[in-house]
Amino acid sequence: MVKILISGFEPFGGDAVNPTGALMEALANEVIEGAELKTVLLPVHFDECADLLIAEMEAYRPDVVIACGLAKGRTCITPERIAVNVKDIPPGSYADNQGQRPVDEPIVDGSPDGLFSTLPIRAMVDDMSAAGISAAVSNTAGTYICNNTMYRVLDYIRIGQLPIRAGFVHFPASTEMAVLQPSVPSLPIPMMLDALRIMIRTVVADS
Repeated sequence: MVKILISGFEPFGGDAVNPTGALMEALANEVIEGAELKTVLLPVHFDECADLLIAEMEAYRPDVVIACGLAKGRTCITPERIAVNVKDIPPGSYADNQGQRPVDEPIVDGSPDGLFSTLPIRAMVDDMSAAGISAAVSNTAGTYICNNTMYRVLDYIRIGQLPIRAGFVHFPASTEMAVLQPSVPSLPIPMMLDALRIMIRTVVADS
């Protein structure tokens, strides 16, 4: 049995919903062969988000961590290749949910400039695509909360030399969000949930 810890985020940036929060609710009662699942909802706040996820890792001791977040404007589901050691909010972009706007700050002083996902991201994309779900590997997780979370988790694993595979997946806006923002690309929650199920099965098969 592969123990998998999966995280999503609360709403941010003025939106009333975050599809990854809905995905965590939907996964709460999921049964996937070969997997033991635990979900956690994270705050959209620099550092606190990763602190909470790492605390859950210490308590649950997972084999795999799949962190999930919203990338409004993307057209498909995108497993991330790399996280970079910087938190930076450009002018005009949203602050985190506590109003913080870091600029050009390292996430962890003295740690590597970048850390790669250890999830089977290419196989995840291939399996989603084979199921008719639009997906692609992404080469940038940005410099906001999602990148911050991915980097801190991977660095925690690196420092502790832990046998945990981890990475991050960005999801587009949900159809519910697009009702109020018709120009924003979106996918329905049921399709995103199917994609998450597929990625979990891919990880189990690769373990």
